[in-house]
Amino acid sequence: MRNAIKALPLLAAAVFASASALAQGPSGKLVITTSFPNDMTTPFQQAFQRAFPKVQVEIQNRNTNAGVSYLRETASNNVTDIFWSSAPDAFEVLKAEGLLEQYVPKVEGIPAEIGGYPIHDPDGYYVGFALSGYGIMWNKRYLQAHKLPEPKEWSDLARPEYFDHVAMAAPSRSGTTHLTVETILQGEGWEQGWRTLKELAGNFRMVTERSFGVPDGVNTGDFGIGIVIDFFGLSSQASGFPVGFVYPSVTTLVPANIGIVKNAPNRAAAEAFVDFLLSPVGQELLLEPAISRLPVNPATYTQAPPDYPNPFRDQSISAAVQFDSQLSQRRFAVVDALFDQTVTFLLDDLKAATKAIHEAEARLQKKPDNAQARALIAEARDLIAAVPITAEEALSPEVVGAFTVRRRSQQDVVPQRQAALEQQWSSFARDNYRKARERANEAARLLR
Repeated sequence: MRNAIKALPLLAAAVFASASALAQGPSGKLVITTSFPNDMTTPFQQAFQRAFPKVQVEIQNRNTNAGVSYLRETASNNVTDIFWSSAPDAFEVLKAEGLLEQYVPKVEGIPAEIGGYPIHDPDGYYVGFALSGYGIMWNKRYLQAHKLPEPKEWSDLARPEYFDHVAMAAPSRSGTTHLTVETILQGEGWEQGWRTLKELAGNFRMVTERSFGVPDGVNTGDFGIGIVIDFFGLSSQASGFPVGFVYPSVTTLVPANIGIVKNAPNRAAAEAFVDFLLSPVGQELLLEPAISRLPVNPATYTQAPPDYPNPFRDQSISAAVQFDSQLSQRRFAVVDALFDQTVTFLLDDLKAATKAIHEAEARLQKKPDNAQARALIAEARDLIAAVPITAEEALSPEVVGAFTVRRRSQQDVVPQRQAALEQQWSSFARDNYRKARERANEAARLLR
């Protein structure tokens, strides 16, 4: 994808390190809870400790939802200094619950917004350090071996040739995947968004438990296509894997964030780490091949290869969807539960119905004048696309208030009202998938 990354400006790094390692600088242990993988956090951890040798950085890796839960559970005796993650709605949750401290970075040169979206929280409770987009990655060799075209749009993934070749993480287990789901729902609307999601999910090989599982599977060719946050695709390309990546037209560009936790034990070190991320050295680290994130400082792109994505210059990866993080935050748990109950836990049922539709449509192409069969197939597709609640109901206090426990597996025990709603949604989807399969099979019989 790219030429070699330009070397970091050694003089700037040396000046930054020498200035920040003075006796009056921060010291002690800095505890960071993050959803980012070690490939990303380790370079920042090492560079920061070189700049601030009196600080010992401890990284605690938890997925976004688990990280939010951990901060809630330990709030009365907090031991965490920083929360570091991609999901802006997770930061909105922590902000609303009073679990973050206000801090205004001392670094200059970062715009107030990108595509109309604020880069930093206007109230100062968290800051954006990188930009994130959501899209599709694929293994080029896998697609060639299976004679599959390269996908460009979300709707492409619903085509029959991609059946059993696609993977995505569960949004309830991955904050970045939740943002992808929300992007589609906000970009296409509640009903059409769920139709798109369920039609492409019918082609899934699997729903992974962690977001890392998707790029790993694409890199190794375990499956051909993955729905991912952009840095997974970009870093795989930079690392030499035979993969491609595309931003669909219905996408968004939002900041990946960092915030100081309420009652942080080492506030001075936490502030220094935030400023370091936004400094020229920290921003240029984002360009390292193993990291491959989009900096929030436009000046940093002068250090990037010519083909490196630049959202401040290239409108094709700008914010096509004006992402509403407050809307996402309000229905966060509801959307995740809906996805789990209608896709993750019923994937086999959904795939069986989808396969039956694909087979019936293949026969319809040979006998396109059969109106009855065509109507049955359309009915089957509508049954799959149907959602058990409206967009308004998903925001109602009765529904939102029922989801007080983050489900990590199908076997988890949850409150009665939450369990009742989940069971209702699961039954609705299971019955619809059964009926869809029956309609598709009936259409196929008519087309023999």
